[in-house]
Amino acid sequence: MSHSSNAAPVDAQDMVAQADTGGRVPQGLAAKLLIIIPFLWSAFQLWYASPLPFMFHFGVLNDTEARAIHLAFAIFLAFMAYPAFKSSPRHHVPLQDWGMALLGAFSASYLFLFYDQLANRAGAPTDFDLVAAVVGMILLLEATRRALGPPLMVVALVFLIYTFAGPYMPDVIAHKGASLAKTMSHQWLTTEGVFGVALGVSTSFVFLFVLFGSFLERAGAGAYFIKVAFSLLGHMRGGPAKAAVVSSGLSGLVSGSSIANVVTTGTFTIPLMKRVGFPGTKAGAIEVAASTNGQLTPPIMGAAAFLMVEYVGVPYIEVIKAAILPALISYIALLYIVHLEAVKAGMEGLPRRKRSGFLQTLFTWATVIVGFVLFSAAVYYGVGWVKVVFGAAASWIIALLCLVTYIALLAYSARFPDVTMDDPEVLELPEPGPTVKAGLYFLIPIFVLVWCLTVERFSPGLSAFWATLFMIFIVLTHRPLMAHFRKEGNIAGAVRQGLNEGLDGMVIGARNMIGIGVATAAAGIVVGTVTLTGIGLVMTDFVEFISGGNILLMLGFTAIISLILGMGLPTTANYIVVSTLMAPVIVSLGAQSGLVVPLIAVHLFVFYFGILADDTPPVGLAAFAAAAIAKSDPIKTGIQGFTYDIRTAILPFMFIFNTQLLLIGVDTWYHLALTVVSALAAMLLFAAATQGFWFVRNRWWETLALLLLTFTFFRPGFWWDRVYPPTAELPVAELNQTIMGLPQGEDLHLLVEGDTLEGDHVSKIVKLPMDQSQPDADGRLAAAGLTLTQNDGKVLVDMVDFGSVAQEQGIDFDWEVKGIEMTLDRPAKEWVFLPATLLMVLLGMYQIRRRRRES
Repeated sequence: MSHSSNAAPVDAQDMVAQADTGGRVPQGLAAKLLIIIPFLWSAFQLWYASPLPFMFHFGVLNDTEARAIHLAFAIFLAFMAYPAFKSSPRHHVPLQDWGMALLGAFSASYLFLFYDQLANRAGAPTDFDLVAAVVGMILLLEATRRALGPPLMVVALVFLIYTFAGPYMPDVIAHKGASLAKTMSHQWLTTEGVFGVALGVSTSFVFLFVLFGSFLERAGAGAYFIKVAFSLLGHMRGGPAKAAVVSSGLSGLVSGSSIANVVTTGTFTIPLMKRVGFPGTKAGAIEVAASTNGQLTPPIMGAAAFLMVEYVGVPYIEVIKAAILPALISYIALLYIVHLEAVKAGMEGLPRRKRSGFLQTLFTWATVIVGFVLFSAAVYYGVGWVKVVFGAAASWIIALLCLVTYIALLAYSARFPDVTMDDPEVLELPEPGPTVKAGLYFLIPIFVLVWCLTVERFSPGLSAFWATLFMIFIVLTHRPLMAHFRKEGNIAGAVRQGLNEGLDGMVIGARNMIGIGVATAAAGIVVGTVTLTGIGLVMTDFVEFISGGNILLMLGFTAIISLILGMGLPTTANYIVVSTLMAPVIVSLGAQSGLVVPLIAVHLFVFYFGILADDTPPVGLAAFAAAAIAKSDPIKTGIQGFTYDIRTAILPFMFIFNTQLLLIGVDTWYHLALTVVSALAAMLLFAAATQGFWFVRNRWWETLALLLLTFTFFRPGFWWDRVYPPTAELPVAELNQTIMGLPQGEDLHLLVEGDTLEGDHVSKIVKLPMDQSQPDADGRLAAAGLTLTQNDGKVLVDMVDFGSVAQEQGIDFDWEVKGIEMTLDRPAKEWVFLPATLLMVLLGMYQIRRRRRES
């Protein structure tokens, strides 16, 4: 690939425009509409998320009406902003696109325009209802193709065809089928399909977070994060690559797009990585791995975090809690991989203007950490005190304090000149202190967002609303105030610049949402098909047949499906499709294997592999964007990026089997510390194994030892179960005394087997809660919905109460109870870490001694 020096960033920017905001740049009326309509969409979403409709009793919308308006904006803009084909005009909107945009917007808003009439004739659609639904469905599929490419459209189309062709399918996936009227009514005129949970999450949560990220970028926070990362890390071995990892992670906090993340940070970081010695392929791959992992990082995680809230039924703070440790150790491991690459190649960092001694650096970091802890404590207890003392007026006082803090930090930042790092040929790094201090005020809205989410426990939508409102205020005021504090004089020009950036933030934020809006709607077709046809139950049997009931094979099968779909689907749509089909299957089949898999773990498993598809050849768009900047081969860049991301690929398998990695079941601070340290050690050892280098280049047996240590630190229970079995099987003759001896709150575990109605022979462990208030064993079993009888020395199921726990566990009449599984008391599995740590130390000492001999 041959490029001029300026062409690569332009190519990459075009790629982002086509993927995120649309590739059309029209003139005249269409150009004005592509500013006005996105602005109105952002204004509508801010109004809908705010408390104002309820304060003024005006414009109050229910969820369904809001979803309809949201999709109407998305479809209209998809036809306006995205050309139909590569050969289609870019500088004007053809007449047919105007027609499709208006028809699509009308069909999408049909639920809003005729809400009362549709409610009164629910289940009995008129011919006009069906025409609107069919036209809307066709135009949604076309809008999806334009904004996201063919893959998601094809997936949705396959599921629609499956709905109609059910009777003609192979027996294993056949169903009775559905008429056109029933299908269109279900998919378009209810909240079961297109206007379901996924579009609801896009409407309520995702838009505000994308808008928040857009304003942060307009204000210059993205550039600030890059400068801070470079000033802190650029002097280290392979420093620009380490800075690229950190700055991409910080950008990923507020960006939902890995491609945009690559271009935002990569335009600057990739040339610098090449300058210190990284080949173009590896420089691009590091940026790709860092940018795709940005979507793993709470609090935003693309849009999937908010979908998990709805699908899993847990508070948002629980999703953040589960996702935080895997994201952190994944990023730290990527930093370590970069370090190993730099050490192998003998690279150096970029020079600093002033060199700090070790003690001075240590003192600086200690001061920062202690200061942050004290500041956090002061804010937490200070706000609590304000609430107690001032009651209802506390909100206004806290808002005033935020405003005063912003102005004070801005005045402080104005004392430090802006750091310019626009030239990738930069010879030396800026000083960390002034660089960090020059943009401290950018951290306030992020602090407000995290505070609202984690301390106030506001909904994600309301939290994002307040943070975005604060961010809009910053965008409009920070340049005029900075000009005032620096006495630069041209305050009117700074005001105009602030207004322009505010307008850009509203418009770009909405245009970034076009793809997500139509993706969540199109993915809703898959969800609607599952609820209409019952394919979810069919999938359980199908996957169980393929995997033979083996949980590891089933997880591998799910990972492959996620990767294949993710090659063409955006992460959000991929997550919706695969989690809808596979999450219930993994939970139910895991239970049959005796493995209790929390639903949040399964959803994060699917999400991780959907993200990994962003750098998987041959379709990884993030890899193509990075390759355009690095002037490298996109396929090789994608493959190299995927090898760096293998560390991320093993994490989901590990947290399925060791849910402590998701901080589930971690109750004490020392248990938390042990979990974090062991997981981090495992990931760093795995990085050393996959790189073939620790302190020196690995020999084959050293790599095997590192992989063994990785497995041990990630899953200590595997070895401990061989030394101390976790359970013992008791004979069924001891059933009554076992039930009566169970501690309060502990479930009864029974091994049962029998034939299902379909004729399949099943053997599995079931868990039944025991009601301790019942005086005898039979009463406690009956409370769980189970009546047993003895026949020829066997204990058989005599009756299962309808709707009982026993029925939910899948027990059926005439099944046999084969035994009782009892949990045994045993030492903590973490004792395995002692011999593992000893082996790690010995291996490290051996490699250090070998390095000395070879040097």
